Amino acid sequence: MTELSGKTIIITGSSRGVGADTAQILAESGANIIVNYRSKAPRANKVVAAIEEAGGKATAVGGDVTNPEDVQNLISTAIDTYGSLDYLILNASGGMETNMGEDYAMRLNRDAQLNFARAAAERMSEGGRIVFVTSHQAHFIHDVETMPEYKPVAESKKAGEEALLAEIPALKEKGISLVVVSADMIEGTVTATLLNRLRPGALDERREAAGKLYTVNEFAHEVAKMVTADVETGHIELVGGAKGFID
Repeated sequence: MTELSGKTIIITGSSRGVGADTAQILAESGANIIVNYRSKAPRANKVVAAIEEAGGKATAVGGDVTNPEDVQNLISTAIDTYGSLDYLILNASGGMETNMGEDYAMRLNRDAQLNFARAAAERMSEGGRIVFVTSHQAHFIHDVETMPEYKPVAESKKAGEEALLAEIPALKEKGISLVVVSADMIEGTVTATLLNRLRPGALDERREAAGKLYTVNEFAHEVAKMVTADVETGHIELVGGAKGFID
């Protein structure tokens, strides 16, 4: 990973899990990090504190990515605080919640991702990059069935991925690239834990089929690498391969 000193990165959903670890990894490379959270400020503040204790720079900014005003505030805060917006990591996702409405998965995983990408592109530095984080279960949903409990998430994240990929020509005009990074179920994430609770043995089944499931920190390192990886716009990074999905 190249030196990111002076570059500013917004990471959605970065108060815990993959997003939090990615924030700390990129901060170690010198990047200024906007740690985004929806409602748990203390959790985000702990991530910021850890970054600052290690000598990095970070700011916690609350905001629901499904709310366009919150998105604009995240972007403005990044630029006002650090002088630029250079990279955006679209990490926040969901859709298994039971109290957010039937259309929540699509609003979050497709509509919000596209809106954030478009809004950021209007103010992002030329040469910037948007990284969309997804799962193999979502990326391959048109070809490989997934667990019924995860299907709304998978279908909506795939819709989000397709919408973002369709945006590449417009992004290219602004000098911005887009990459997708995907992995199998990640050990220790809220989603994996919830799925395993709803379907006992699900993690063991995926681990056996894949040969290995990445940990939160291992996957976070792969996400961080894609920020500056020497790849073409539209690149799909299949972390750990895709055993059981393409063979």
